[in-house]
Amino acid sequence: MKVFIIAAQTADGFIAKDEHHGAFWTSKEDKKRFVELTKKAGVVVMGSTTFKTLPRPLQERINVVYTRSTEEIPGAITTSLPPLELISKLESEGHKEVAICGGASIYDLFMHSGAVTHLYLTIEPLLFGQGVTLFKGGLNTPLELVSEEKTEHGTLLLEYKVINKLV
Repeated sequence: MKVFIIAAQTADGFIAKDEHHGAFWTSKEDKKRFVELTKKAGVVVMGSTTFKTLPRPLQERINVVYTRSTEEIPGAITTSLPPLELISKLESEGHKEVAICGGASIYDLFMHSGAVTHLYLTIEPLLFGQGVTLFKGGLNTPLELVSEEKTEHGTLLLEYKVINKLV
């Protein structure tokens, strides 16, 4: 199963100014890529804080939200399963791709689990100076560059394959 992280960050490495800052600061090219890739995947996974930054659940996609709460979230499936168990469950339901959409704790959780096969990263020509980084914990994960594209406004669209996975 293809499990990919999709994220945008500033040139100085931040995905948000703080944990409540939505991803509405990114370029139109990033937004277009996000919609295309996540609709193709059909399943998006995110933490409850990231989900709360959205105006509504992402349409035409199954929204899976990590939460410790037992409250239902309208328009979403809630879970607290370990990443590999969630991926196995989704695969058994016939899904072939899963998009991991943030935030940093969820990116970290999935990357450390060894479940991630690809990383779609957008680098925006913008500086925040401080904020939330893509990952929280230490990693030493080799990547292989699959594709790169530079937009006319200086945004970089990168695709990496994760190599030497743990599982």
